[in-house]
Amino acid sequence: MALDLEPQRPAVPTLDDTDLEILELLLADARRPWSDIAEAVELSPPAVADRVERLQEAGVIRRFTLDIDRSQLRGGVPVLVRLRVAREADVDALREDLRAQDAVEHVFGTAEGDLLCVTRVPRGDVPAWLDQCVDGAALADYEVTLLTDAEWTPSLGGTEFALECAECGNTVTSEGETVRLDGVRYHFCCGSCEDRFTERYERMADAAD
Repeated sequence: MALDLEPQRPAVPTLDDTDLEILELLLADARRPWSDIAEAVELSPPAVADRVERLQEAGVIRRFTLDIDRSQLRGGVPVLVRLRVAREADVDALREDLRAQDAVEHVFGTAEGDLLCVTRVPRGDVPAWLDQCVDGAALADYEVTLLTDAEWTPSLGGTEFALECAECGNTVTSEGETVRLDGVRYHFCCGSCEDRFTERYERMADAAD
């Protein structure tokens, strides 16, 4: 498998107060025109578009989504389900099973290793729903709470942005490195981490051929 390596590595992106203000405006309305955002942050619309593209490249913005009031759709009973995982190794697989379900709106992980999901269950039959969407062997137990309403109000108040090194997990500063492998951009805190990660990536790619 050939690796798609960027011939020139771009600088690690730095995030400032203007980026934070743009994100707040997009959280309030992801369809807000660039011209409206530009007026609010005192930039030109092309400059705003460039900043949003940079935030997407950095992985800060992953996608633009719709915030749907599912109560208007009347599809299923709204519940909060707490799932206790049988083995720690099963957490990621169980999380992906939940994410794959159209009715699941949010999935959260807890410090105890449990998973929480907000979902709408057909006819309120949670046992039948779980049998269909997750591996029963990975589930030790679960609790269900009936919801009367749900409101999602994301905010960036008090947030400090810090890119994470793909190799060691340390914070990536402006002195770090950025490289694209097969179309995916990775950030590293130093050249040594980048070298180790790239070398391992190449070995795995060669083994897959």
